[in-house]
Amino acid sequence: MRIGFLFSHDQTHQLAHSLPIAMALAALRPDIEILVATSSPQMEAQVRTLAGPLLCSRIQHVRLQLNRSFSRSFGPLLNRFLPYEKLAIYGDNLDFFRSLDALVVTEKTSLLLKTHYHLDRLRLIHTRHGAGDRAIGFNHASAGFDHVLVSGDKIRERLIDDAGVAPERISVVGYPKFDLLPATPPRLPLPDNGRPTVLYNPHPSPHLSSWYRMGKDILRYFCDSDRYNLIFAPHVMLFRRKFVISIDKFRIDRPGGIEPAVRDCPTILVDTGSAACTDMTYTQAADIYLGDVSSQVYEFLIRPRPCVFLNPNRVDYRGNPDYAHWQAGAVISRMEDLDEALQNAASDHYLYRETQRAMFNRTFNLTGEASALRAARAIERVMCPQFSPA
Repeated sequence: MRIGFLFSHDQTHQLAHSLPIAMALAALRPDIEILVATSSPQMEAQVRTLAGPLLCSRIQHVRLQLNRSFSRSFGPLLNRFLPYEKLAIYGDNLDFFRSLDALVVTEKTSLLLKTHYHLDRLRLIHTRHGAGDRAIGFNHASAGFDHVLVSGDKIRERLIDDAGVAPERISVVGYPKFDLLPATPPRLPLPDNGRPTVLYNPHPSPHLSSWYRMGKDILRYFCDSDRYNLIFAPHVMLFRRKFVISIDKFRIDRPGGIEPAVRDCPTILVDTGSAACTDMTYTQAADIYLGDVSSQVYEFLIRPRPCVFLNPNRVDYRGNPDYAHWQAGAVISRMEDLDEALQNAASDHYLYRETQRAMFNRTFNLTGEASALRAARAIERVMCPQFSPA
């Protein structure tokens, strides 16, 4: 049996959601051939760092290439504006995908293998990436997978109710990314000045993000502040291309750049794409979370701490499950309210602490067993039902 794990060229932020599962499955079932497929040198380097010697022994690495002449000639140009290479990698490597019994993926683009390329024998197993509330995470595309691994009851229930996923096609496995948390958070290159550290973590989607309307003003505020340190670590896709396109509600916008004064400010750490943006370094280090719709807020809540949410688009969020995370702190719509909201965040946190704990526990079903191993056992039950307990 051959089970593949796919990491496309721009999905470094999704690596921790499924590579630990590949490693656990390789240890659990040495009789199964485990293949990890990457499509960029950057992704391959991160896979090698995380997988270590397993990649040379129990796990095979496959480097996917753009094989068709059109893809090779025009892919780099088109990729400046659209995720062309991410889409082309499927059609250019159909022989590899046909050779697999199952493919484990973190995103939904891979459904093209069934809907467009008709690889009906291939089982697609979705691990998801993150545990947020955005509506796109619960659209009907999720029902196209043969099985879905989810972090907790909140995700399971919304997939059944909103996406129409059959309950028997869902396994609650916890959150494999948490398996990678270091015992001691790393020190950050910020001054030891006793100030609370704020993490500003805007999402890239133009119709949801706070960045396009408020982001630069927020950075100037912290540049001028004598009360806070700031980690500016947006979603890694915010500055990846010159233009950002929302696919769930079509909109296009230009993220622009970051002012030199902000980059040079000694109390601001700017990181728009390193591994620390996605390995929970910053969510562990910060004292206050400032954001909009990123699922990283749930990772931040592994320890209840103050949160402030930004609503410059004036969304009617109350009672909307797509914004359930905004129950974890104050919500503001105007730049003029930021200073007061931050000053009140710590003193008012007692109002939100129990809500935060309840939100975290509904989002993440964690047990004494590593989440990656629970996920590996779930894949074993799907692919090898004869090994399942009676």
